[in-house]
Amino acid sequence: MSHRIDAATIAATHIQREARARAIYAEAQSQITSRLWQAAIGGEGSVTSAVADAPPLARGFEAMLARFDRSSAIVSGPIAQPAVPKQTARVPSDDPAPANIDGLGANERHRTSLEKASVRSGIPAASLASIIDAEAAKGSDGRWNVYSRNPRSSAAGLGQFISGTWVGMAEQAGSFLHSVAQRNGWLCASGKVLPEARAKVLALRYDAEASIQTIADYSRCNLDTLKKCGITVGNSVEEISKTAYLAHYMGPRDAAKFLRGQLDSGRARTLLAAQIGTAKAGRDIAAAGNAADAHRMWLASHVSRNVRPARYVLSGVKATTLQS
Repeated sequence: MSHRIDAATIAATHIQREARARAIYAEAQSQITSRLWQAAIGGEGSVTSAVADAPPLARGFEAMLARFDRSSAIVSGPIAQPAVPKQTARVPSDDPAPANIDGLGANERHRTSLEKASVRSGIPAASLASIIDAEAAKGSDGRWNVYSRNPRSSAAGLGQFISGTWVGMAEQAGSFLHSVAQRNGWLCASGKVLPEARAKVLALRYDAEASIQTIADYSRCNLDTLKKCGITVGNSVEEISKTAYLAHYMGPRDAAKFLRGQLDSGRARTLLAAQIGTAKAGRDIAAAGNAADAHRMWLASHVSRNVRPARYVLSGVKATTLQS
């Protein structure tokens, strides 16, 4: 019996080993950075906000990483939806963030849309993929469901945009959705969506290309808003992804208050109840001692568990600074 192994078999074995090594490395990297992120926004054991005494412009993702103890929390719940930022979508620079992306698996069909959205907006493709993975419903094979719908709200599509947010993006000059609405005659002279066109605009939430492009536009606007508030949004794909998701989940105004440790107890209670239900929110608040800390612990765990961009970063590619 011959023990000869041909070159193709050797190559295939090498590729498999390399792929496993990349996956192990990406997961380890994600876990380490996730622990740091949890520490940054306050996990279990961080029931006192250490950010309260920081100068306003010093607060932000990177500053918080240096201030909090390493800790974690495990709480779960659904996802809320933010309000639309009021500024115009930015025209991307001539030197956008890298569009390289890996690890899409069953979602490989979205590669082109993710890369195009990344180049156009300057948001890393891995960040966009991680936001979608956290928001959209998925099949048993991990395939994102473009027809995802939250039965308790109007949230729909890969980005789980509620109706008002989506229409707002269609009315936002410079956005992908605005250009589609203009081409189809769905806007009035003042740039607002015509009442008779509203249903057609909302139906685009179930179009993968429109959803991905709008996630990119919304992320770009939110990060720009945070930067104008003096918040450091981060330089790495991991930081950018989690900060962008935080703003996607809370809206830029609440996200800025949260990152500065200025989210008041009433608002924190409302947000937490929307995520995990009034009864469980009450129990968590009682355990934490106040609503702001309970909300912070839930959010730390939620983002850490669900936003994992490392799985989508192409091996050997170093993330660059987010384009301004």
